[in-house]
Amino acid sequence: MKVTINDVAKHAGVSIKTVSRVTNKEPSVRQATIDKVNKAIAELNYQPNVAARNLASTSSYVIGFIYDNSNAYYVIDMQNGILSSCRDKGFELLIHPCNSRSENICQELTSMVKQSRLAGLVLTPPMSEDPNILAALDSINANYVRIIAGENSDSEDALTVLVNDQHGATAITEHLIELGHQHIGFISGDQQHESTIERFNGFKLALEKHQLEVKPEWILQGQYSFESGVNCANQMLELAYKPTAIVACNDEIAAGALFAARLAGLDIPKQLSIVGFEDSPFSRQTLPKLTTVHQPNIEIAKVATDLLIDKHRKTLKHNTKVFTPEPVIRDSTQAPC
Repeated sequence: MKVTINDVAKHAGVSIKTVSRVTNKEPSVRQATIDKVNKAIAELNYQPNVAARNLASTSSYVIGFIYDNSNAYYVIDMQNGILSSCRDKGFELLIHPCNSRSENICQELTSMVKQSRLAGLVLTPPMSEDPNILAALDSINANYVRIIAGENSDSEDALTVLVNDQHGATAITEHLIELGHQHIGFISGDQQHESTIERFNGFKLALEKHQLEVKPEWILQGQYSFESGVNCANQMLELAYKPTAIVACNDEIAAGALFAARLAGLDIPKQLSIVGFEDSPFSRQTLPKLTTVHQPNIEIAKVATDLLIDKHRKTLKHNTKVFTPEPVIRDSTQAPC
């Protein structure tokens, strides 16, 4: 016979509501009560039915993660961070990939929130930076947290996790300048991502601070992909007057640029220094390993989900958290020869 919540409550000597509060990991339950209920659960081998719990309860215990990002490493890190928070707090995760450029994206997301009875959504770029999507979610009073590039939130009330990409880009560019590089190129990511703009602004700020020229022919618009890094690096290497270092908007682009440079016969880093951004596995799989900027995506996702669940439970203390990425120096940079 299947063990029910009633059996657990009777075995532990508590009410059904108390068992529910413990299994849902609600706050303000005494540790002694938690231990008693968990002991009964273990002894009876009770397995809560998550779907039934979500349907029967007046509250939801499902967090949605929506994304439109071709970088599998980023998506996996986000997923792992969200899962960590959900497991800690007794929630489940619904993953929903989508096309942010679709004409029906707003309807798709609002329908998903309603049909799945979500407790909230974790929004990553570019959806977290799209005013139309945010307005659509606000129109149905959806609970969401945004992960966005920047240093300051544009709303005091919105749940926001900020990643100070400009600081990271400035710091990694200054690393190259401190090595002695004065001729530095830049390969951007997709323009619809605010992180692209923030990282370029940080790059430009470092050059201007040190009174170095921002040469237009060394600034190439790319996409967040390995292939884009290859193509843009090839364009840069065909120039008569070449940079001695390249700042790539992420590690995937940097890995592509490094691949193209090595095919062209260049010694990295003796003849060309290359840096990335994010400290993804791409940065550790190249030869040489990439100097990059560490962005703790798993922690970022966990903190964002913690904020979301705290708001859902009405225990929220802070609306905003800021992460500041910092350089990680490896083997792809050295002083120019």
